[in-house]
Formats: sequence, C-alpha cells, structure tokens
Amino acid sequence: MPPYSSAQKQQIMQFVNLTQAKDTAAAKFLKAARWNLEEAIDAYFQSPSGAGASTSALNKVFDSYRDSPSDNPDGIGIEGAMKFYGDIEVGLDEVACLGIAELLKSPSMGEFTREGFLNGWRAAGCDSVGKMISHAADIRERIPIKPDLFRRVYRFTFPLCRMQGQRNLQFEIAAEQWRLFFTPQNGGVQWNTRTTPWLDWWIEFLEERGKRPVNKDLWEQVEVFMRKTQDDENFGWWTADGAWPGALDDFVEWVQKKRGKNSEAMDVE
Repeated sequence: MPPYSSAQKQQIMQFVNLTQAKDTAAAKFLKAARWNLEEAIDAYFQSPSGAGASTSALNKVFDSYRDSPSDNPDGIGIEGAMKFYGDIEVGLDEVACLGIAELLKSPSMGEFTREGFLNGWRAAGCDSVGKMISHAADIRERIPIKPDLFRRVYRFTFPLCRMQGQRNLQFEIAAEQWRLFFTPQNGGVQWNTRTTPWLDWWIEFLEERGKRPVNKDLWEQVEVFMRKTQDDENFGWWTADGAWPGALDDFVEWVQKKRGKNSEAMDVE
C-alpha cells in the first residue's frame, strides 16, 4: 500500500470494515471522493463493484433514532430501538424482532451500533423506513419456513439475551425465548404436537431439575433436537451413547416414562 497519512489509513480501514472491500478498492474510491468517507462508500455501492443502499440515507435514518447524540453518536439505545421497531412494524414479542437484531448485529437487546445498522441494511438493499418495513415482513415470513435462517437467528439470540458478564443464559430468559421460537403464533415453528406437548414438557422437565442456567451447547442442541422430534416423535434416531447434552439424554428418558404413565392412566380409565 502506498504511503498514506494516519488519517487516510484510518479512513481506508473504516471503508473496508463497512464494505468488506479490499484495501486497494477502498483507496481508489476514497481518492476519487477526495477522502470523503461517506461519498466514497456511496460511490462504491452504486458502482458495479458493490451493491446495496445509500450510506448517507442510512446515516440519516440511524441518526433519527439516537437517544443521546452527544453522549453516544454511534449508538441507538432502548428508547430509540423501541421506536424503530414500531416504525418498521415489528413487535417486540415476535421472532422477527430477533431476526432484525441478527441482521443488524445488535450487541445486546434494545441496542444498535451505527456499523451494524449500516452494514445490515446495506446488505439488504434498504435505505428507507419503507424498504425496511418490507424487508422485516419478508423476514417474518421466511423465519418459520427457512431452517437455516431460523437456526441463525436462534443461535444469535443466545449471546444477545445473556446478562452482562455471564456465560450462560438464565433459565427464565431461556424459557421465554423457547416459547417465542417454538410457537407459531409468535412467528416461530410449532414444536408441540397433537400427541406430545414437546415445548411444555421440555420446560416442565427443566423446572423439575431446578431451573438451572442454560449453556450455549444446550441452547443450540435444543433446536437440533426439536427438528429431530419433528421427523420422528418415537426417538428412532436417538441412541444413549450419542453426543447430545446430558440434559437432553435425561429428557428423552423422562418423556418415555411420562408417556408410559399416560398410557397406564388411559388404560385405567
């Protein structure tokens, strides 16, 4: 890279972080824009080299939701985030809310950074609230029917919902999120079936175990387990020496015993 001033190197780094372009492309567009970062990024995304939304328009949208422009110029806090979700017609009690958080790489619930906001909406090609409303509606429709998207949003939710400084998810928070993800009325997928109330039993089982915190591995494997039970409710895929977390091994045994008791009760009746 040719010699640049420290300020120019910083701008090149910012350009690369925001566009994922190479250093040479960053320098080229910055030079053409007389080292105006915003103009350079706009030019990049409007050129054949890039695609997406207007950075200047996105910055204006972002700035309109900042809670404390002077204290935190590159962040949106809880009040601004709630207003933003309302404006793009996304409820706080639906999985689509977490889908937007994943798209914008929220550092925690109810927060957005300028970098994540710009990167996410640019990648989606949205630079106005109207376009964001349409994209949010699309996310809402796709999450329940696209397993890969569902899994990405589901797994992003674990670090998003953890209490600061904790490695695991508090049981009450995990249970709330499971009810959200595994209930179609909330924009999730149906886990309970006519023959087996999987979600209800899973939470009942964990409550009996003492409402222990949920680690990352268990959180992620519950979604995999859910998919397996959808394919075969009789555990034809399960083996005692599999690589499932211990809690899920115990849950399988618990379900089998519970089914046995239910059958006995029906016989008595």
